[in-house]
Amino acid sequence: MTENSMTTGFGNVSGPGILGNSRVRVWGGFALAAIVLFAVAPAVLSDFRLSLLGKFLCFAIVAVGIGLAWGRGGMLTLGQGVFFGLGAYIMAMHLKIADAELRGDSVPDFMQIAGIRELPGYWVPFTSPVVAILGILLLPGLVALLLGLGVFKRRVKGAYFAILSQALAAAFAILLVGQQSTGGSNGLNRFRTFFGFNLNDPANKLMLYFIAAGVLLAVVALTRQLMYSRYGELLVAVRDQEERVRFLGYDPANVKLVAYVAAAFFAGIAGALFVPIVGIISPADVGVVPSIAFLIGVAIGGRATLLGPVLGAIGVAWAQSAFSETFPSGWTYAQGLLFVVVVGFFPAGIAGVLVLLRRRRASAEGTRPTPDRPEPDDDSEIDERAEATR
Repeated sequence: MTENSMTTGFGNVSGPGILGNSRVRVWGGFALAAIVLFAVAPAVLSDFRLSLLGKFLCFAIVAVGIGLAWGRGGMLTLGQGVFFGLGAYIMAMHLKIADAELRGDSVPDFMQIAGIRELPGYWVPFTSPVVAILGILLLPGLVALLLGLGVFKRRVKGAYFAILSQALAAAFAILLVGQQSTGGSNGLNRFRTFFGFNLNDPANKLMLYFIAAGVLLAVVALTRQLMYSRYGELLVAVRDQEERVRFLGYDPANVKLVAYVAAAFFAGIAGALFVPIVGIISPADVGVVPSIAFLIGVAIGGRATLLGPVLGAIGVAWAQSAFSETFPSGWTYAQGLLFVVVVGFFPAGIAGVLVLLRRRRASAEGTRPTPDRPEPDDDSEIDERAEATR
């Protein structure tokens, strides 16, 4: 590193000019994304397609957390449906209670049909909108914290961690199916209001889309800061050489725990937004299958990149919707084939392939970036070690 180089939270940058250019690229990228999401999409998409895009943005929020935990931390999280479901069901319970109060009833409509005349005890706190919001923000992260402490402190990792998280998702879905107080296998649906706003009003549906888009941008910005901070470097080090990190005096369990809790936090928020946008939440949306679907989008997009999981999740969800409309029985096979091809031949995902092509072109032109000129602020940047692992 030269005398004029400087070290920042974004990595080692050679001179203030490089740092300024990097920041311009980052802010330019966020500005372009904001224009596309807040101006272009509402202008060119119908109400139905815009609502679908809002649903896909919820999946993208989950994918960002998986990219942090799996791509950077090496934790194959097959149970994100649990945290997605916790946030979703808390929001759904509050909305059903609010709808019942508007009708002057003491319990939601589906409970009346099931013969339940009194609100269950665990529903009562979510009568308050403040408690409901706090539950959405805190409960998924708290559950992830307790699980992470029990798992990572015991040095459970790899396939064992993946199987454990998948079993947790299956158990959560089975538990919900057997609960009449949460709608059983039908779940919770037919929401009429969202914190006082009529969900049948197109203007309020547009508002929900804007909220989902804003939350996605905020989550991406927060994740970027984590990835390119000293913590992000430590997380990658734990992924690649956990024992060496432990030898240096760090506790890898604590490092993993932060990423795992952050991913759960993002998933809980995504689930809460999913409910008013889509209008239903059921055990089918939080079990093993949706948890794997989250993972497929991340793998296809590029798990070790920042924007790869976002684009992969949106792309896979859009393809599922488009193919299902044309070939209802063929999408599952196409999805499986695509996943096999990507994992087998492009383990770094589509974003990783683009980065490799760019680097080869730069190398052919004799302008390959040196170690003193990393480009962490390029959203398609991928850690080279991630391309060769798993």
